[in-house]
Amino acid sequence: MKEEKKLLSVKHVTLMGMFGALGAVLMLFEFPLPFIAPAFYELDLSEIPVLVGGFAMGPVAGAVIELVKILVKLVIKPTSTGFVGEFANVCIGCSLVIPAAVIYKFKRTKKGAVIGMVVGTICMALVGAVLNALVMLPFYSNFMPLEQIIEQGAEINPAISNVWTFVFLAVAPFNLVKGAIVSLITALVYKRISIMIHG
Repeated sequence: MKEEKKLLSVKHVTLMGMFGALGAVLMLFEFPLPFIAPAFYELDLSEIPVLVGGFAMGPVAGAVIELVKILVKLVIKPTSTGFVGEFANVCIGCSLVIPAAVIYKFKRTKKGAVIGMVVGTICMALVGAVLNALVMLPFYSNFMPLEQIIEQGAEINPAISNVWTFVFLAVAPFNLVKGAIVSLITALVYKRISIMIHG
């Protein structure tokens, strides 16, 4: 009950809104990793404020910030995927932030943060792979034949021959790199931001 009150305090609601809005702006700046996955997979750093907020205010706050991020992004830039991309982004983002924030909540040390971010990154890679195989790729096959998507993956990694090899040899490594970059930047900025939040 005490934790719920704290989460719904004016300060925390304001911070969740601010972190969500910052995440939405960062979503607009994307760049491909063509040596890992086809160019239509673009990396953004929008999970940094979500992860910082999750560490500072807990896993529930992290999930709320993720949702706010997507809602604000939809206001700035409407969906081009019939909300499928946004749904996947929320699920994949939460799969990084929630495990990391839960672990850090119970082990509030540098080691706890590192373990949380490693576990979160692995979860994000696995959830991202499964969601791509079952949701994203079937959806995108309406615009580009699935065979062509797999062919583009095979040009990068010849071991790719079907949907599941595509998601585990292209999408999962892409998300591992994304998680590592997000985690590294979060580790560098978290302490300063945490002092401002809790100060």
